[in-house]
Amino acid sequence: MRMQPRALAILGGAFLMVLVFGGSHTARLGAKDKTPQVSADDPTLRLFDLLDTKFGGKLDNFYVVADSFNDPQNPEHALQHILRLDYEKGRNFGKLRFYVRTVDKLSPEQLKTYTPKEIFEFAESDSEKFSKMDPGPFGRTGDVYFLPTSPGGPLGSSPITDEVQARYDRYVTQYILPALEKKLAGGSGS
Repeated sequence: MRMQPRALAILGGAFLMVLVFGGSHTARLGAKDKTPQVSADDPTLRLFDLLDTKFGGKLDNFYVVADSFNDPQNPEHALQHILRLDYEKGRNFGKLRFYVRTVDKLSPEQLKTYTPKEIFEFAESDSEKFSKMDPGPFGRTGDVYFLPTSPGGPLGSSPITDEVQARYDRYVTQYILPALEKKLAGGSGS
């Protein structure tokens, strides 16, 4: 009989320990699982809101003429980025995808003659691809960045650096959002 009260005391103590430490441990795990809040100024949040409210949560093959820059291998040669955007609100992975292709810098005559889609297709191979799941900075869980595995070759995943994040933000804020807003206002957009 002496063993029973002692065994009960040990079991009771163990039970209390599980309640005290197990409960607080579980609460801490739950807090870590929550997605951090995103600023209302977040470019992706603004883009997703625009696409969900004004484009019905779906956009296929929207083309944008983006920045021009000097070729790193030949600084006297100017190049230009062309973007293709796809978005589907209900997609489980890669809700937002945009592809970047590079062409020689376009003349004003070429910009009048060819559509952004024709220019994008002329480039033939992707320079980079961004795949975004949720609002927030590029590089969160579910986001993937792709670069060619060889010059002109297929795309493979690549690390997301600060430079990649800055480029993503620049494409969204300076080129994609303004082009979509212009399309909504009745301007030309692809």
